[in-house]
Amino acid sequence: MPVKRSIVKVYLLGIITLGIYFLYWLVKTKNELNELGAEIPTAWLIIIPIVNIYWYYKYAEGFAKVTKKESAILWFLLFFFVGIIMPAIVQSELNKLAK
Repeated sequence: MPVKRSIVKVYLLGIITLGIYFLYWLVKTKNELNELGAEIPTAWLIIIPIVNIYWYYKYAEGFAKVTKKESAILWFLLFFFVGIIMPAIVQSELNKLAK
């Protein structure tokens, strides 16, 4: 079940920890999305260059599947090119599912 988190807190912790919290948040939300039916592979792939692009695509695909949003390709492109807004979008949708 998704955990309801404050979007502001996610960004503040991400900035204070110089991005480490964003990696932690990705792993936690990946696990929550997988519990809801997504098929996102292990988060260890994030640290492997080039392979991490595949991982982000699978994350976007899982997000699209769980939230019943449009094409996974559109979400991947949005996350990839405007990544700073990704936590806000994903956490907002997970907060809706947590209710």
